[in-house]
Amino acid sequence: MLRNRYVLAADVPLIGAAAFGAFALRFDWIAWSYRGEMVPFLLTALFLKPVIFHAFGMYRRFWAYASVQDMLALFFATSAASVAMASLVTLGLLTHQLPEFSRSVLVIDWSLTLLMVGGFRMSIRIIFDANTSNRGGGAPTTRPARRILVLGAGQAGAIVVREMQKNAHLGMTPVGFLDDDRRKVGKRIYGVPVLARVDGLEEVVGTINADEVIIARPRAGGAVLRALAERCRMLDVTSRIVPGMFELIDGKLSVSRLRNVEIVDLLQRPHLVGGVGSAGYLAGQTVLVTGAGGSIGLELCRQVAHAAPSLLVIAGHGENSIYEANQQLRAAFPGVRVQPVIVDVRDADRLRRIFMRFRPGVVFHAAAHKHVPLMEENPEEAVSNNVVGTRNVVDAAIACGTPRLVLISTDKAVSPSSVMGASKRVAEEIVRKAAAGHGRAFVVVRFGNVLGSRGSVVPLFKQQIERGGPITITHPEMKRFFMTIPEAVDLVLQAGGMGSGGELFVLNMGEPVRIVDLATDLIKLSGLSPDEVRIEFSGLRPGEKLSESLWEDGAVVEQTANPDVLQVTEPGASAEDLALAIDFLINASHVDDPALLARAFGRWMPGLGHAPDAPPLTARLPSA
Repeated sequence: MLRNRYVLAADVPLIGAAAFGAFALRFDWIAWSYRGEMVPFLLTALFLKPVIFHAFGMYRRFWAYASVQDMLALFFATSAASVAMASLVTLGLLTHQLPEFSRSVLVIDWSLTLLMVGGFRMSIRIIFDANTSNRGGGAPTTRPARRILVLGAGQAGAIVVREMQKNAHLGMTPVGFLDDDRRKVGKRIYGVPVLARVDGLEEVVGTINADEVIIARPRAGGAVLRALAERCRMLDVTSRIVPGMFELIDGKLSVSRLRNVEIVDLLQRPHLVGGVGSAGYLAGQTVLVTGAGGSIGLELCRQVAHAAPSLLVIAGHGENSIYEANQQLRAAFPGVRVQPVIVDVRDADRLRRIFMRFRPGVVFHAAAHKHVPLMEENPEEAVSNNVVGTRNVVDAAIACGTPRLVLISTDKAVSPSSVMGASKRVAEEIVRKAAAGHGRAFVVVRFGNVLGSRGSVVPLFKQQIERGGPITITHPEMKRFFMTIPEAVDLVLQAGGMGSGGELFVLNMGEPVRIVDLATDLIKLSGLSPDEVRIEFSGLRPGEKLSESLWEDGAVVEQTANPDVLQVTEPGASAEDLALAIDFLINASHVDDPALLARAFGRWMPGLGHAPDAPPLTARLPSA
């Protein structure tokens, strides 16, 4: 790669040639012999222009990767240098140091300088690209190159094609694009033709003998991706996908990041109003995330880091998960200060000391026990972690003056029929009552299941498919709301900035998905048919419902500025009743009496146990 000191060395004769050429074109090739101003102008240009180019950063750029932005910067630098030259000429005329000067020389000099120094830099880029293509970026391959058809002739598709062309060792040759924009059909992008619209996939694949299809539509919705993946499967052609916008949070796209179509792609929304980076209220703040080692907590940290906080405190009880989260965040966001903290939210004193030390401006409370069957068997843990832990976090935030706190909640808190759901409903009430009592912007964000989290159904189904089946589902009519983790977290960040205190925000989860349909999609994505992997139904487990709701019957639901975030108003317990309920729950959890806990939840929490398809919590436990 050409070093920038050599670029400076090349600029000097080019600048001189431009100044000489300006006089030669305006007058003639021997203008220096009778135009007294020519030599001073040339000498001034040789000194002044490199100085201005340096001030504009022209010698701090890698011109082997020159982009449109780089050339635009060169345009401004050249123009600034010409303005400086014109100013000196004007000063010389006013002080009579120059008897005369042709203004057209300045225009010609500007044009020639831009043409010469710009052309030289573009030649660096062209030579570098040619050398890279010849080297292939790695060891040569003897395998025949796979013929690649790219669906999507936008920016993502163009980047992928360009990398294939530059890196022959990949063994991939782009042979065509498909795009629904009629204006692009028949055109060429990096020399590769746009053959037809996407609806011509079947015909084009056969005509050009494509070996693989790359779906380069990172903003497409799940329905579109499902249809494209199914069409490729029917054609018996391999398909891969460009990661979605949330996976490209660092802005980097390469062939190495292409992957197979996954279930999260089939369920994602076609668009999001805010998008990554919409949480501007986090910029410059100290942000603390509890449960930062979990699936949702880690994604919260990633997207918070993208918003450029002054300090990101990642707090969690699991030593290994916090270590791994810290390593990932430091590698992906080297410009963000990350402080790992090992703490159990049930330890009120330790938690308060941490809050006093860092004094976070924004807190995201994601630490919670979430597994319904496990909490049915261990209800005391649900109380100590989800209820007491939340109270401890809220109390610490109030004590250190934290102005904004966001609780991550679940749809299982609606008419809860499980210990886990009931404990999260109490946690919601704790946050909302604290907001009302202290005038803080503490809010609750509630949503349904997220795909890909630890312990969720998708990893379990994948394991069962790998073993050849069967896939076990509790009931053929079971439905759940699903959202991808990055989508949910993006909306959490947006909702967190909306509230002024005590609001309950519910994410618009779309239509609920039958678990049977989810399993069928996973079977197909694994290259199998539903006939090859059996599905068995095991019956509802304690605490489970056939379907979930996002809010209570009779709740008031209002739109916010973001159609994917709804504000919900539900009745709740009074502050006095809530305090009594928490004390009762804590006392019950200390005596190891599940029935007493059940009565505590049933007595104090509105709506508990009223789900039409599940028995009340109190009916499943023996009476004391």
